[in-house]
Amino acid sequence: MVDWASDSDNDKFEWDTDGEAETSSAPALRNIDAPGPSTRLPQDANGKANGSGALVAEFMGMGFPKEMILKAIKEIGDTDTEQLLELLLTYQAIGGDASVGNCSASACAPQTLEVDEEEDDTNWDEYDTAGNCDRTPHSDGSGDEDFFQEMSEKDEKMKSLVNMGFPEDEAKMAIDRCGLDAPVAVLVDSIYASQEAGNGYSANLSDYEDTEFSSFGGRKKTRFVDGSKKRKRYGSGPSGNQVPFDGSHEEPMPLPNPMVGFSLPNERLRSVHRNLPDQALGPPFFYYENVALAPKGVWTTISRFLYDIQPEFVDSKYFCAAARKRGYIHNLPIENRSPVLPMPPKTISEAFPNTKRWWPSWDPRRQFNCLQTCMASAKLTERIRCALGRFSDVPTPQVQKYVLDECRKWNLVWVGKNKVAPLEPDEMEFLLGYPRNHTRGVSRTERYRALGNSFQVDTVAYHLSVLRDLFPNGMNVLSLFSGIGGAEVALHRLGIRMKTVISVEKSEVNRTILKSWWDQTQTGTLIEIADVRHLTTERIETFIRRFGGFDLVIGGSPCNNLAGSNRHHRDGLEGEHSALFYDYIRILEHVKATMSAV
Repeated sequence: MVDWASDSDNDKFEWDTDGEAETSSAPALRNIDAPGPSTRLPQDANGKANGSGALVAEFMGMGFPKEMILKAIKEIGDTDTEQLLELLLTYQAIGGDASVGNCSASACAPQTLEVDEEEDDTNWDEYDTAGNCDRTPHSDGSGDEDFFQEMSEKDEKMKSLVNMGFPEDEAKMAIDRCGLDAPVAVLVDSIYASQEAGNGYSANLSDYEDTEFSSFGGRKKTRFVDGSKKRKRYGSGPSGNQVPFDGSHEEPMPLPNPMVGFSLPNERLRSVHRNLPDQALGPPFFYYENVALAPKGVWTTISRFLYDIQPEFVDSKYFCAAARKRGYIHNLPIENRSPVLPMPPKTISEAFPNTKRWWPSWDPRRQFNCLQTCMASAKLTERIRCALGRFSDVPTPQVQKYVLDECRKWNLVWVGKNKVAPLEPDEMEFLLGYPRNHTRGVSRTERYRALGNSFQVDTVAYHLSVLRDLFPNGMNVLSLFSGIGGAEVALHRLGIRMKTVISVEKSEVNRTILKSWWDQTQTGTLIEIADVRHLTTERIETFIRRFGGFDLVIGGSPCNNLAGSNRHHRDGLEGEHSALFYDYIRILEHVKATMSAV
C-alpha cells in the first residue's frame, strides 16, 4: 500500500532545481538596499507620524520594501501619493538609487533606458556584477525602533545567505522580493530563480518572442547575449565543429546552435556521421540524459565514460511551448524516428488560448523559458498588478521592462487585466507531456519541484520511437533515477508495452507518483528500489536471470551539482548528487557484462 504524501504546502523543502547553466543575459532589477541619511518620518507635537505610518503600511501592502518607501518619502515628502508611487516604481525599474538620489518632486519621471550599438560587445558576466554597490545604512540616530529592529532581522538573514555562498546583492534582492518574514529556504529558491532569469531567452530571442512590436522606444535592438557570444563563453566553435573527446576535464564540449539534435519531427534527416564503437552496441539499448549547459568538461567526461558517443543536444522548445536544454547520450538508431501524436502546441497562445484576451501587445513572448521547480510569490504578482494599474493605456518603458523581466524569470501568464499568475501544476504537466493530474495527490510545492526536474516527454518519446518496431511484444526496462516516470510515460504514449520495469528512485514523492500512474495504466510488473546502492551486483544478476535481461537502461543522474542556478555548489560530476552518474555507469557495465555471459 502506497502512503500518499500530505497535501499541505508546509512540507519540508529540498531546494533543488535543474535550471540551465547560462549566465543571466541582463542584470536583475535591484531594489533599494538601505535608507538614506535619515529615516525619521515627519512627526507632530505628540510624536506621531503625520499620516506617513498609514501610507507606509499601504505601500508595503503593495509589496514595496519598507526601506524603499522611507527613502521615497524622505526624497519628495508624503503629500502626493501618486508622485510617491511613481518614484517607487522608478526605483524598482532602474534597479538602483544612484540615478534617482537627486530626483525632485517635479523631475522624478522614469528615464528611458537606451541601448547603444557599442554595447554589443559587452562582457555580460562582468555587467551582471558591475552594479553591485555595497551601501552602508546611514542614520541620524533618530529612526524609530521598529525600523532598526527590521533592519537587524534583514542583516541576520543577509548574513545567513552570504554564509551559504550567495552574493550579497542577490541576497538583498531576494529579501526585497519575498519579504523579510520569508523563510531562508524560500529566499534561497528565489535566488536560484533569479539566477536563471534569461537562461531560456538570452539568445535567439526571435525563437521565443515576437520582435515586431518594440516595447522600448520603438527600437528592435535588445540587450541580450547573441548566439556567437554564448558559443564563445561556453567554448564551442561554429555549429557542427567538434572538439576531440580526449577525456580532459578542461576540454569544453561544443554546444550546437540551434540545439536541434540529430533530427526534428517532420524534418528531413540531416547528414549525421555516427559510428558507434563495438562495445557501445546493444543489447541493451541505453539512454542517458542531463542538462546541456553543464560546467566545462562535464560532457566530455560523460562521453568518455559512455564509449565516446557524441551527445545529442536538444532544446525542447522545438517540441513544445517551453525551453528545456538537455543533452542525451544513447546507442539508439537515429533513423525512422516519429513523434507522438497529436504533437503539442509550440507557442503560449496555442497552448493556453484563454490568455490571448489579456496578453498585452508589449509582451513579445511566444514561448516559456525552462520550467522551474518553484513559482513566483503572490506578493510579486500583486506588485505587478499595482504597477500596471496606474496606467490607463500602455505603461512607461521602465515599467514594461520591470514587468517583462519578472514574467520571463517566473514564466508568468496573463489571466486578467493587469493580472499575471504563475503556471499551475496541471499546466506544467501539459507542457511537459504528462497526463493531466499526473502529479496530483502530493503537495503543491512537491508537484512543482517534481515537474521542474522531470523529462520533457515528447522530446524523449521522439528518440525512443525507434524501439516500437524492434519490440512489438513489449520490453523490460531498467529505469535509473526515474523521477516521476518520464521515460515510462514516453514508452506508454508510444504504445510500447512494458513487461517489467525496475525503477530506482530516492524520492518517496516521486515513487508515489510513478506507482499511482502505473497502477492506473499498466499491466506489467513494477519493482521500485529507493536507493541506487541497493542495486548490487548480485541483485542485478538475479533480475537478469528472472526476467531474461533488460532491453533498455534509461535515466539521468541528478543534476543538482551541474545546473547553473545551483551555482554556489556547482561541483560538476564530483558533487554529492551528480556523482551518482558513476552509479549509472557501474550498473550499465554490469548489465552488459552479465547479459553477454548468459
